[in-house]
Amino acid sequence: MTPDSSLSAIVRPSPNHGDRKGKLPDAIILHYTGLATGAAALDHLCAEASQVSAHYLVDEQGELFQLVPELRRAWHAGIGVWAGDRDMNTVSIGIEIANHGHIAGLPPYQPEQIETVIALCQDISTRWKIPPARVLAHSDLAPDRKNDPGEHFPWGQLADRGVGHFVTPCAFEDGPRLERGAEGLEVEALQAMLVSYGYGIDVTGLYDVKTQSTIVAFQRHFRPARVDGIADVSTIATLRKLIDALAAV
Repeated sequence: MTPDSSLSAIVRPSPNHGDRKGKLPDAIILHYTGLATGAAALDHLCAEASQVSAHYLVDEQGELFQLVPELRRAWHAGIGVWAGDRDMNTVSIGIEIANHGHIAGLPPYQPEQIETVIALCQDISTRWKIPPARVLAHSDLAPDRKNDPGEHFPWGQLADRGVGHFVTPCAFEDGPRLERGAEGLEVEALQAMLVSYGYGIDVTGLYDVKTQSTIVAFQRHFRPARVDGIADVSTIATLRKLIDALAAV
């Protein structure tokens, strides 16, 4: 297998992939490995018994490994939804970043890792014409199951280099807030905004468990200073700002 990226990548083939069913990649999904070391993650992603994989892995030193050809469907996203698509594995390229994750207190990502991730995303986005708003967190797709790459991931730094859609989070301020158990038109409007941005949530008017987990995922990605599942003024204003910025593109 020859690496798809023009970057220097070590090929470590994984047997865990399938056919894209005639579709081409139009999204990038970023993950953390959740294992103690990059070496352990590499072994896991390349073991047939694990039944999981990704196209790329970036280890602790920023070394890049390609596990699955980009034209093949890697098994990294699982069950999840974005912009109405319920099979994101088929249309995405998955990048795993070596980090032990929340189980270990979410250790900081290393600068070398972030530089490799930025360069790789730039390369993939250029070749496949993937827009910034289609560079996603795993938690965006499956907020009730996943929390990676987590609130310490530097999305703003990536956006400064043209990777991902991001705006400066709106400041905290006193005001009305929506939380678990709330219901009514305000909740319905919030859910509709989340759907319009891409999140897979039903517009019910009830601030249920799914709405709360979706707000947590949103905060992890776009308002990481406070991740509590409460739609406060800052959270809602940041969501509106993102939607307006996307409409202006």
